[in-house]
Amino acid sequence: MRDLIILRGLPGSGKSTLASLLASKDASIPVALERLFTGSIVCEADDYMVNSEGRYCFDRKRLKKAHGSCILKCEMLMDCDAPMVIVSNTLTQKWELKAYYKLALKYDYRVFSLIVENRHGGESIHDVYPENLLKMRERFETKL
Repeated sequence: MRDLIILRGLPGSGKSTLASLLASKDASIPVALERLFTGSIVCEADDYMVNSEGRYCFDRKRLKKAHGSCILKCEMLMDCDAPMVIVSNTLTQKWELKAYYKLALKYDYRVFSLIVENRHGGESIHDVYPENLLKMRERFETKL
């Protein structure tokens, strides 16, 4: 069985760190995609915001394209039968998850949606304003 692991949480919660840990346990990626993704099975919208010097530069105007790029990478990995695909984004609302659930159904992936809590006092490396964090926290939807 192939798995899609969706890591959700506020900035600074440790989503990327957990994604890296999970990916290192099973970093296998279809050979056809190794050159494209340098062996990474982790899909993050943040990757789209990294400039040519390797620095993260958030640009709100590019957010829709960033998420589209993340969904596309996820589908490409699934289409090549990656045994595990990890999506790591804030994904605070149900509608943001729909594309991933649709892909999982299309490619027959089992889905695990995990909410990563910031119980370690981590801080976002993306300089998210406190008022934006509060808005994210207030709109966070979950299904228990």
